[in-house]
Amino acid sequence: MASPALVLDGVSKRYGARLAVDGLSLEARGGEIFGLLGPNGAGKTTTVGIATGLLTADEGRVEIAGVGPPSSASARRRLGVAPQALALYESLTGRENLELFASLYGLEGAARHERVDAALRFVSLADRAGDRVSSYSGGMKRRLNLAAAVVHDPEVVLLDEPTVGVDPQSRNLVLENVLALRDRGRAIVYTTHYMEEAERLCDRVAIVDHGRLLALGTVPDLLAAHGGPGALVASTPAGEVRVVTGDPLGELNRLAASGPVRSFRVERARLEDVFLHLTGRRLRD
Repeated sequence: MASPALVLDGVSKRYGARLAVDGLSLEARGGEIFGLLGPNGAGKTTTVGIATGLLTADEGRVEIAGVGPPSSASARRRLGVAPQALALYESLTGRENLELFASLYGLEGAARHERVDAALRFVSLADRAGDRVSSYSGGMKRRLNLAAAVVHDPEVVLLDEPTVGVDPQSRNLVLENVLALRDRGRAIVYTTHYMEEAERLCDRVAIVDHGRLLALGTVPDLLAAHGGPGALVASTPAGEVRVVTGDPLGELNRLAASGPVRSFRVERARLEDVFLHLTGRRLRD
């Protein structure tokens, strides 16, 4: 098992009387996509801010790549961040944006140009590198935002809602990029409101609310522990029948014994069911 690349140990953060993060402990490992899920106001943004050094925890410890806290320049060089609010200069070209961000991480000369070229190819923007970002589509900007996060080849990558508001093609490419980063051994912390993305990508998932960790594990483990029973949906001459059951085969046999079953399907619990079970169904605005 890979050693932790990002550690949050007993982290707390208070805004006046409100405790935004409450003793949160998490670890993300190299070669892992670690999902951080929670409703609005759960403390995800504050947690990401603390992990990146934009905010200072009131209590607890943060360590990046075994080097130190994000207040250390050496640790920050090992961290890449793609924020939900695009961090791009629209009056510059795509290449100029990446050249700028690479230089901020100390890359110069041929090494910087090589990393910029590699980042542009990685997000399929090499052919538009000379165009101003203001002319990019929303999906292209999201991809460039990702390129800016990885242009210096960091060990830890924090991605905050990296596919929000993009077209299906760009979304699929971003997801493939994230998987490629994992295959390169990077530790990726991935926040999203899209449960299907978390199911597809994440090796482990943490669900947080009110600044506390509610559940942590692989998607199958979370489904087994918190998903509840599935359902058998059968079509009969009398209409569609839906039965919540932990024994769909036994229920199907019972239905078949009482009359013909034209078709059936089994609906398994999904990560969304786990999320709603743990965090509630009340709207968070």
